[in-house]
Amino acid sequence: MTTATLPPGPSTPRFMQVAYALAAPNRGMYRRRDRYGDTFTITMPVFGRSVVISDPAEIKQLFQTRTDVAENLEPNLGRVLGPGSMFALTGEEHRRRRKLLVPPFHGRRLAAYETIVEEETVRELASWSEGRAFATMPSMMRITLNVILRAVFGAEGAEFTQLRELLPAMVTLGSRLAVLPVPTVDWGRWSPWGRFWAMRREYDAIVERLIAKAEQDAQLDQRDDILAMMVQSRYDDGSPMSHSEIADELLALLSAGHETTATTLAWAIERIRRHPAVLRDLVAEVDAGGKALREATIVEVQRTRPVIDIVGRKVKAESLPLGRWTIPKGYTVMVSIALIHDDDAVFPNARRFDPSRFLHTKPDLYEWIPFGGGTRRCIGAAFANMEMNVVLRTLLRDFTLEPTDEPDERRHSRGIANAPAKGGLAVVHRRVAPPLATATAERSEVAS
Repeated sequence: MTTATLPPGPSTPRFMQVAYALAAPNRGMYRRRDRYGDTFTITMPVFGRSVVISDPAEIKQLFQTRTDVAENLEPNLGRVLGPGSMFALTGEEHRRRRKLLVPPFHGRRLAAYETIVEEETVRELASWSEGRAFATMPSMMRITLNVILRAVFGAEGAEFTQLRELLPAMVTLGSRLAVLPVPTVDWGRWSPWGRFWAMRREYDAIVERLIAKAEQDAQLDQRDDILAMMVQSRYDDGSPMSHSEIADELLALLSAGHETTATTLAWAIERIRRHPAVLRDLVAEVDAGGKALREATIVEVQRTRPVIDIVGRKVKAESLPLGRWTIPKGYTVMVSIALIHDDDAVFPNARRFDPSRFLHTKPDLYEWIPFGGGTRRCIGAAFANMEMNVVLRTLLRDFTLEPTDEPDERRHSRGIANAPAKGGLAVVHRRVAPPLATATAERSEVAS
């Protein structure tokens, strides 16, 4: 039997560690790193005994570990998103599904979605008031929801309206349930889980109608939406995805890409308003038809304001050798995204917001991990970055965004995502004669 070698950690009773983690999830991680170093052992809500890591070499080793040794940990997402989503699948089933779904999110297909993103952004920004402070988070939520309903669900007409009304409340409730223990008693509509399942039944009925329409569409092969591609896709053995699998996967794509992308966009506005030189250069770049600084800014926003705190794995083998440690079966290994992103040894002067650090260079995917890593890295990462790029381009092209010297907005937990507490406040003025859009040229770059 292999002897466990665990990193140090607090000796307080486990229930007190859980309470502290709930009361101070972000601040607590920093304090423990200051006391115990870049790796420590704690007891976490839901996940139990856990080893928290933030060393790049150990992160790389974890992400490259075979799934029969350490598997993805998402104890409640299978209940929230359904057993047919990639969040719930493991091993070979997960590999087969991922192989099926990768193509729509890469290469030339992304260019087809840019027009949808710009249309939805222009439509939403038309309602913005000038000269007064307002929270941009609600607008970003509407933009990302509408984009996903069109580009992913292929929804229009009645189904588009029904999903747009249903899904915000459903996703908000689901994100909160995903970080709470699953109850042993079902109290029906009197309980949060009961309300969620009622919403889920309504969602399944709407998606079933969308699938039925797709299957009867004589021009299905000419559609770009991801639902249409799922209906036509086949595994290596020739079998199709079932309707329930499609519904689960669509909900997973929505949950992974709607709130997180909207939150990052709100953070982007919060960050660039407090850095006037960056804002000025971004506007000049938009007017000149460039995008390098904008792409670097999006990466830096994700580094300095990651919307997800942690990703991790559950040890399934008898033990997991990890760098200096040997972690026993049943333990959870948590990668602290905030801690590695805030490490001066990894990102010099890490507390400084400096998009230039990513100009003309891509971040190391074992150091910059807002999308997770390994076989579980977010399948829609390229789609999300494209979407944020187009939204910011359109905003800076059509509006003047006022800088501010107000204090930074604090982080506010929305269950899974960490959002700016005031919603990413902005003050804008419509540009009198905005330059011609450069979307066509940029689409050509994406497609090349």
